[in-house]
Amino acid sequence: MKRNATAVWNGSGKEGNGTVSTQSTVLTGAQYSYKSRFEEGVGTNPEELIAAAHAGCFSMKLSFVLGAAGFTPDKIETSCDITLEAGAVITSDIKVTASVPGITAEKFLECANDAKANCPISKLLNCNITLQATLA
Repeated sequence: MKRNATAVWNGSGKEGNGTVSTQSTVLTGAQYSYKSRFEEGVGTNPEELIAAAHAGCFSMKLSFVLGAAGFTPDKIETSCDITLEAGAVITSDIKVTASVPGITAEKFLECANDAKANCPISKLLNCNITLQATLA
């Protein structure tokens, strides 16, 4: 399986601007710029997209891990904060809250740690990944 996206950048790093588009067309010409990346400008940025990818990938992997352990989650809600410092992503902080009938807190944490270690985006990232897991 292959997926793709395209980025187009126009101009200098600080004054320029760009767009990103995805194969699925969920993003089509989504704008990004220095301001949207390093300040509070309108548009997306690579770190925000990584955070979304990590949260989505982790949630789906956790659902599979829970299923393999005999549990069906009612809801998994995951947020992810990516920290960019000195030109490198240094942390990905995952916070997950889930409603999983019949599971103990210990088993849920075990499954969440498995998902953290084994989701494809976790395996891709070369940074410290933290996890805060809570049962609803």
